[in-house]
Amino acid sequence: MSEQPTLVEVMPEGSLEVLSQHEVDRLQSVVTGPQHEVLRRCALAVLNVGSETDDAREVLSKHANFDICVIQQERGIKLALTDPPADAFVDGRMIRGIRELLFAVVRDVAFVSSEVELAERLDFSTGDGITNAVFHILRNAGLFRLPADPDLVVCWGGHAINREEYEYSKEVGYQLGLRLLNVCTGCGSGAMKGPMKGATIAHAKQRVANGRYIGLTEPGIIAAESPNPIVNQLVIMPDMEKRLEAFVRIAHGIVIFPGGVGTAEEMLFLLGILLHPDNRAVPVPVIMTGPESSAAWFAGIDEFVGATLGPEAQQCYRIEIGDPARVAQILATEIAEVKAVRHRHRDAYYFNWRLRIDRDFQQPFVATHESMAALNLGADQSPHALASALRRAFSGLVAGNVKEYGLRAIDAHGPFEIRGDPAIMSHLDTLLAAFVSQQRMRLPGKNYTPCYRLIV
Repeated sequence: MSEQPTLVEVMPEGSLEVLSQHEVDRLQSVVTGPQHEVLRRCALAVLNVGSETDDAREVLSKHANFDICVIQQERGIKLALTDPPADAFVDGRMIRGIRELLFAVVRDVAFVSSEVELAERLDFSTGDGITNAVFHILRNAGLFRLPADPDLVVCWGGHAINREEYEYSKEVGYQLGLRLLNVCTGCGSGAMKGPMKGATIAHAKQRVANGRYIGLTEPGIIAAESPNPIVNQLVIMPDMEKRLEAFVRIAHGIVIFPGGVGTAEEMLFLLGILLHPDNRAVPVPVIMTGPESSAAWFAGIDEFVGATLGPEAQQCYRIEIGDPARVAQILATEIAEVKAVRHRHRDAYYFNWRLRIDRDFQQPFVATHESMAALNLGADQSPHALASALRRAFSGLVAGNVKEYGLRAIDAHGPFEIRGDPAIMSHLDTLLAAFVSQQRMRLPGKNYTPCYRLIV
């Protein structure tokens, strides 16, 4: 005899507490419509706290019976969950932080879907429209606080890092927090969790009662990188490109820790933007840092950038090894300069409108065997155009490593094939081989079968 499904009802927390009847009706139409599966998967990822897998298929298979629906009440809504993961509860009650993140998922998926459907504020057909859409999604999520002050450090790095690298990222977060800086990451584990954990301790020492630990994610990656429990502001962007644009628009400084292909994708997105001639006068402090034991990773990524994008790209960042306090000191100083520049230009402190981001960086890239083989990785293009193409290549590798649709494509048709200039392919092969040997493609202890084949 099969077990009866577990049904749990959850009241709003952090979002959607007060809704009009019109808003409830729109929310119902989204939840029961085509976006239901997106909502279900994102909600499952949030509830799957403490997950020890980065395989989206494994998460979805383990909780195949999970479902979510909205129940209408006179004063708003509540959620009904079928067979939610047990780790989201303590003594039968959902952990409060997880409940907040769950309703953030509903808020963001519903907002994007309803706004696009009604063609009110979100226009994804032009570059300016996409930037405006990113702004509206972040504002709807309550990310902008006034009066604003430049104090947000975006931290990038891998989920598959070793213990020493994790502790180092935590110490950097601690040093940032001591200087009253806040942290934004991709919201997952590893180098996404460490800086937040360190910052919470420092904020407690400094009696910061409203520390911000912002997590930016998107539906394709969230199942493989479930939000860590420290995140207190979660935003689900529609796709990877809008997530990356959100990072660089809200950042006052950026720290890059060791990582794999996802970290390389983020870095190439950033470098491609900073290399655009229109952005030379827009200050964006960028520091790559890690413990002494990770020096080879930074040497490898720096060599790759220099060989493919040139010395100008290498000037967009600085590398600081083994000194978290110095990293925080440099950022605090350079963020003060960011504030001065924005003040002179009467720019917003909370959103970097001045950055020029070309459509190539904004257009969603769906990794298929055809799209990966068609990438232009030739040497006869501008550095910021090559950065865009390389970013897409790494985005495809992320899909092939951890995203459900990418994993299915690899199972069905074999590895993605990537073609390009022989010299660029050689440098790419060296970098990816280092990521594999350093076990940066999957969580420690997981066997890795390459999802790619490089062809000259």
